[in-house]
Amino acid sequence: MAGRYLLEVAANSVASAQAAQDGGAGRVELCTGLELGGLTPSVALIAMVRERLHIPLYVLVRPRAGDFLYSDIECEMMQRDIETCAALGCDGVVIGVLDADGRIDSERCKPLVRAAGGMGVTFHRAFDLTVDPEQALEDALALGCERVLTSGARASAMDGAPLIRRLVERADGCIAVMPGAGVTPQNIAALAEATGATELHASAKRQLPSGMRHQRPELHDMEGGEIRSDVEQVRALVAALNA
Repeated sequence: MAGRYLLEVAANSVASAQAAQDGGAGRVELCTGLELGGLTPSVALIAMVRERLHIPLYVLVRPRAGDFLYSDIECEMMQRDIETCAALGCDGVVIGVLDADGRIDSERCKPLVRAAGGMGVTFHRAFDLTVDPEQALEDALALGCERVLTSGARASAMDGAPLIRRLVERADGCIAVMPGAGVTPQNIAALAEATGATELHASAKRQLPSGMRHQRPELHDMEGGEIRSDVEQVRALVAALNA
């Protein structure tokens, strides 16, 4: 059904964000370090993307790779990043903090949600590391989050579809449950059908060939071209989702 679904694209650059918009995405999640699961982008990158997009822009606020058990200093850093996003006119932020027992750390998340003010808040895939996803959904709702991003606690959203379906049903429209991880034009329609979700998340990325003429084969891990969201992949995702 055309218009029923929204595709969010994880974009790691100005070019990726532009490709997402041009391809028909309904929202951009801006980050860097996609290969690390996503990290907070620079202030300059946020500002330049905000200037160029007319679709909603959410910014991932994650200070480092690894787990989601954060120190006081890291939480203060995230709060300041959220305040910066608000000042730059972003539409929302994407956050997540857990405690050592695998629960959403509501006490650490509350100041982050307050800092967001009028911006929307998504709880990111830290959700997939919680010990009780159904309770985590209730906790995210109580915090004031608009949605959770989840693979259903599996490596891919298709593998986690049964849990995602249960979460969608439990949410009952009070909070969005957005599948993400391994989403492609080939499986996005089936994923939407299997889960009942109306918002879906993908990176639509490909690696561009390097333009370097001088290369060192022994340092091949440093020589790949840019990883970027591809406008044709975004279009294919949108077309498959709304066919």
